[in-house]
Amino acid sequence: MDLKMLASPMKIGSCEIKNRVVMSPMMVGFGQFDGTPTERMMNYYEERAKGGTGLIITEITRVDDKTGAAAFNQLAVSHDYHIEPLAEMARRIQRHGAKLFVQLHHPGRQNVGLLVGTVPLSIKMQEMTKGAYGKLLFKLTPSAGPLLLDHNIVPSSVAPSKCEPAYFAGGRVRALRKNEIKELEREFIDGAVRVFKAGCDGVELHAAHGYLLQQFLSPVTNNRTDEYGGSLENRMRFLLNILRGIKTECGKNFPVIVRLSVDECYEMIGQPGKGYTLEDGVKMAKILEQNGADAIDVSCAGYDTFNYWLEPVSFEPGWRKYMAKAVKEAVSVPVLAANLIRSPEQAEKQLEDGIQDFISLGRPHIADPYWTEKALSGKGTIKRCICCLNCFESMQHNAYMGTNGECSVNPFVGHEGEPLLKDGNGRKIAVIGSGPAGLTAADILAQRGFDVTVIEKHSQPGGQLLLAAAPPKKGKTAWFIEDAVASCKEHGVKFMMNTEATVALIREMAPYAVVAATGSRPIKPKFGGNYNEDEVLVSDDILCGRVKLENREVALIGSGMTGLETAQMLCENGCKVTVVEMADEIAPGTWMQHKDDVLPSLNKAGTDFLVGEKLAEIGDGYIITENLKTKEKLKTNCDTVVLSLGSRPDTELIKELSKSGMKPIVIGDCLKVGRIADATKAAYEAAVGIE
Repeated sequence: MDLKMLASPMKIGSCEIKNRVVMSPMMVGFGQFDGTPTERMMNYYEERAKGGTGLIITEITRVDDKTGAAAFNQLAVSHDYHIEPLAEMARRIQRHGAKLFVQLHHPGRQNVGLLVGTVPLSIKMQEMTKGAYGKLLFKLTPSAGPLLLDHNIVPSSVAPSKCEPAYFAGGRVRALRKNEIKELEREFIDGAVRVFKAGCDGVELHAAHGYLLQQFLSPVTNNRTDEYGGSLENRMRFLLNILRGIKTECGKNFPVIVRLSVDECYEMIGQPGKGYTLEDGVKMAKILEQNGADAIDVSCAGYDTFNYWLEPVSFEPGWRKYMAKAVKEAVSVPVLAANLIRSPEQAEKQLEDGIQDFISLGRPHIADPYWTEKALSGKGTIKRCICCLNCFESMQHNAYMGTNGECSVNPFVGHEGEPLLKDGNGRKIAVIGSGPAGLTAADILAQRGFDVTVIEKHSQPGGQLLLAAAPPKKGKTAWFIEDAVASCKEHGVKFMMNTEATVALIREMAPYAVVAATGSRPIKPKFGGNYNEDEVLVSDDILCGRVKLENREVALIGSGMTGLETAQMLCENGCKVTVVEMADEIAPGTWMQHKDDVLPSLNKAGTDFLVGEKLAEIGDGYIITENLKTKEKLKTNCDTVVLSLGSRPDTELIKELSKSGMKPIVIGDCLKVGRIADATKAAYEAAVGIE
């Protein structure tokens, strides 16, 4: 497909962008207490500039240290000392032909109370202790942070009005005083001035995803009775004062984009009439254009409706493009939008159809920094984002430890400044297994110049990912396999399919090194009762299609994501499912977005959930569970029992190789059962570590 529009230049205000590809803001966590960019942050952004991206918009950048810090390791423009370090980052990005806009941000009620008022102190303490403070803080926060938040022993976050805390953020919320609002307006404008002085190409105001600027726009979070509340004109006053102030102090030629949630999406979670809708969002976009906005970056939703702006795997690419189109038809300035775009063809089509003017790619740029170059040249496999949400979840989790977010697809995130050694010199490597760990290790080793052969006992590569991609609406997970195999073949990896790896075969190959990625096997313990073990199934039986149950009563034991996705498949086939979970909640430890994605469909299908119950006995047509607190027994009728109790490493071949004197490098689930990101991270470390 000819990507003429994607490759064509276009202006945002006075700034010409060389193509229509935008790296939209996505915090990863490469910053530091004082808000200046680290070398790792600059390497990270510069790599995406090298990859051909036309416009890079930075991660959320704070303008206020007291109530506006969203993370300890965040970029900032709250002081004049930020100007020169930001200028250095801008120069490094601009020398590759990319433009740099800085996104100005305040979290408002979506802040974590732990950060309110603590950042100025942390900056001083870090300077006084020469870095020792940070090490101590990140040693304590993984345990102390959640404890303090759970018990509300933290300062209140701020919002236009006193309101309920945002879903996922928690804590308490207080209303901003009018003098604080005026001060924040000044801080946003001053932040933009610093961006201008640093030689950056523009700013973006983050009035989306439920953060402070959008909180003023929403009747859910703004019930003020002064000039900042009530009518749409008043609710927009805060944002418009900032927009006009930037234009006054930086000049009309300094571009300002407004990222705007044009629909709060409450109706999509079953709360119609709450918040504002697309009709209101289009009105806001028109008013913003009239007041000097040079472009509208169309988005939607907020933390209360999380999955409608940061979509999990089940959402269809382009599902919300109608929102961008509605705005584009109403304004004459350029329209940017993400729209869950995952291919160059989709991007070009949405440009051709007049949906938008620029293609915003957040997570896809994390997954593949060279997305643009590969798309426009037609050369090289684009590693597609599979919407697993690990980037956001890991960023949130790792922030307590002072480290960065990670990508399941791209283990090079955070290593952009570390060149990959090309010292394989044709030495042979045998990789056993073609799951995510095996494929990633093979690809990296081949790029290093090793002669790599993957040995796979099945006819299809992918390992456990084939099962993960099997449930309804989870097909994007299989993109990992398709892209990894294609990349492996581009780099010369050979595949031996339908081949059982044995000690004899490995000896015959005489490799320089052996990488074992043999995966895991499902756990299938014995239970009380007189039953035929062969008639008790595991999730793998359902997910791989080995057994198809239709219109049955099924007891599914275990409610991790594998269990819930197995339940989805069973419900699709007309089964009545009862999920049994020992913990006091369904899917304990599972990222909330995944639960929010799958549970509505299970509830709609009439799934029963038994929590705090332990499977005690399997009988003919029933199970008996025991309540862990009361010890009472409960009998539940069922035709079939399916176990989803996790997996254990498959180490048989590894033991045989070790006994024969070989020392395989063990990675992935056969070392420790984990997620895709755990497998690819271990594969990266192993592949770059071979000397």
